[in-house]
This record gives sequence, C-alpha cells and structure tokens, in this order.
Amino acid sequence: PEHGPGFDLWVGGGLSTNPMLAKRLGVWVPLADIPEVWAGVTGIFRDYGYRRLRNRARLKFLVADWGVQKFREVLEKEYLGRALLDGPPPVLPEKPIDHIGVHEQRDGRRYVGVAPVVGRVSGSQLAQLADIVAEHGSDRIRLTPFQKLLILDIEPQRVDSLISALRAIGLEAQPSPWRRGTMACTGIEYCKLAIVETKKRGADLVAQLEQRLADIDADISIHINGCPNACARTQVADIGLKGQLVVGPDGRQVEGFQIHLGGGLTLAQGQTAGFGRKVRGLKTTAEDLPAYVERIARRYVAGRADGESFAEWVARADEEELR
Repeated sequence: PEHGPGFDLWVGGGLSTNPMLAKRLGVWVPLADIPEVWAGVTGIFRDYGYRRLRNRARLKFLVADWGVQKFREVLEKEYLGRALLDGPPPVLPEKPIDHIGVHEQRDGRRYVGVAPVVGRVSGSQLAQLADIVAEHGSDRIRLTPFQKLLILDIEPQRVDSLISALRAIGLEAQPSPWRRGTMACTGIEYCKLAIVETKKRGADLVAQLEQRLADIDADISIHINGCPNACARTQVADIGLKGQLVVGPDGRQVEGFQIHLGGGLTLAQGQTAGFGRKVRGLKTTAEDLPAYVERIARRYVAGRADGESFAEWVARADEEELR
C-alpha cells in the first residue's frame, strides 16, 4: 500500500503445440515502473531468446531453460540496474471475474459488460454500438481477453436503456451461461492456418445448448480452435476443442475436434492452474459436438459433489464418463 497500485510479474507462459504455464517471478512492480520492466523483459528475449530457431522463438523456452531465479537476476542486474521489490502473491477473488453485467465504477458511474456470440461482431454492429454508446453519454469502449465488450462511464439512470439498445443489436449484458462461456478463434473463414470452421460452429453450438440445456445450472467454458495453435486457448478451458479432420460415420474425413477437458487458470480462490485432460482417442465430429457437450454436462451435473467445479469433477471422473 505504501507504494501505490502495482502488478505481480509472471513470465514464460504460452500455449500452441508446446503449452507452458507462466512462472511467477515473486516481484511486485509499481505502476510507474511498468514500462521499464516491460522493456527489460522484452530486451531479454531480444538478446537471449532463441529467435533464430522457428520452433523455439518464444520467451517460454528461455524461461524453461533458465528458471525463475536466473531470469530475475538478469533482469535486475543487466536491464534495470536495481533490485525489484519482493512481493506476495495477489489476493484472488472468490469467483472468476469476466466483467459481464453491470458494475459500479469508483466515480459512481457504471460500466456494462456484454457478450457477442463467440466473439463475433460485424462492422455494422460496431457502428451501431458507437452510436448507442455516444447517445448514452460515453465515448469509452474496451475489449476483454474473453471476447467481450465493456462500455464505460454510464450514468446509473441510463443503464437500463443502454442494455435494451445493446440487446437489440445482438450484444447481451445478461447472457446464458453458454453464450457467456463460449469463445472461438477466427477459424477457416479468415485464417490460412485453420483446419475447420469455428465461428459459425460456435454460434450454432451456443444456440443448441441454450435449448438443450436450459434446465442446467452450471458454469462450463468452451473454447473452440480451428487448429493446434490455440489462439482461443484450447488447453485452459473446461471444454477445449482443437480443430482437425476426423473420420465420419461413412468413413470419410469431416470437420471435427480433439477434446481437452478440465483445463483452467488460477483466476479465483481454490482454483489450480493446469492443462485440460486428454482422454485417449476422444474426438467428435463437428455435427455431433452439441450432443457431446450435452452428454458431458449432464453427467457432470448428475455426478458432481457439492460445490465441485467441472474441472475438479473431470480430474476424478472415469474415462468412460468423459466419452
């Protein structure tokens, strides 16, 4: 508190085909020092990273080889010229925060978080969004890592009107759990690396789950990826889907997904970071995906202990329960 606001520093995280969790340096960085420390971390990668090796040109490989102690020592001695403050880990919230809904700002105004369907918005939607936000007295919109939108600086008496106007253009401040928890990468429509379609598949999946599982009370995140590069973070979702071609019922190759189950990051108290469980041979065709998600969600709800999360249930479930 005597130093003002600041940040805990983690380095070396990354997913794709060689996933690694970031490692905590054990330092506390005051807000004013962020640019200098950021430049130092980036400089280490520039000077010591394996940038000439295409398959290892990521900071995570350097951190894995050096370890946290050496990385911090080099950062402090060679790039900052001073020691960083030791810091305790941050206090985590009781539940993960995704900013959806209405929340109070420090100045008494409100910000409103809304969910597009699997993160897709059109140019016309964005133009309408800009007009609606301006009409409600704000000029600030923010994006989140979960493909959500935040509208800032709304007077309390204008919130209901804003929510209604946003709903009319397909942006929902009170989404279903399935719309709230599902995200997708760009997919084959716009990405040359993708193997399967993702955005439309994701939108169709959300629509079906809202009908099939309207009676289910569960928070289950679904991340849909068109290839192994994990731009939508396959390995750290409750249900992570990696796009690939699979054999369909008639023996021909069709679009489908390899399934990862029970991954997550430490975003709240009691959570443990880890990559999703891969059950041998667990895949689904894109057409059968809604039925699979319904099946696994109902098994979770039927078999969970009191307060048990989806990831915790997956960790102890038999393989057959996960198929």
